[in-house]
Amino acid sequence: MMAIAAGDLREKITIERASYVPNEFNEPVETWAPYISRRARREDSGSGEKEAAGQVGAFLMARFAIRRDALVDGIKPADRISYDGAHWNIKEMKQLRDNTRFLEITAVKDLG
Repeated sequence: MMAIAAGDLREKITIERASYVPNEFNEPVETWAPYISRRARREDSGSGEKEAAGQVGAFLMARFAIRRDALVDGIKPADRISYDGAHWNIKEMKQLRDNTRFLEITAVKDLG
């Protein structure tokens, strides 16, 4: 990723965090809620196909760069990104090599 300027953060993303709430049978059910929303730079980094349970599906991989702060530093790999009406599973998080003020999140969106 190249250097980032404030004007590069054009996309709005929401980091969501899972929690468990009881259903009518008092069984835990996973639900997702917003953790934080931030402006980000998105850069597609690949696509492909995968096979799971005998089914072939496609995926898109992207890197999102966001400005670091105390809440951003609290993002966990189990969280996910909600962006442009889709959910992206976080695969990797790292500080940018040339700029410690930003966090780069690599995430994958299943295309079906």
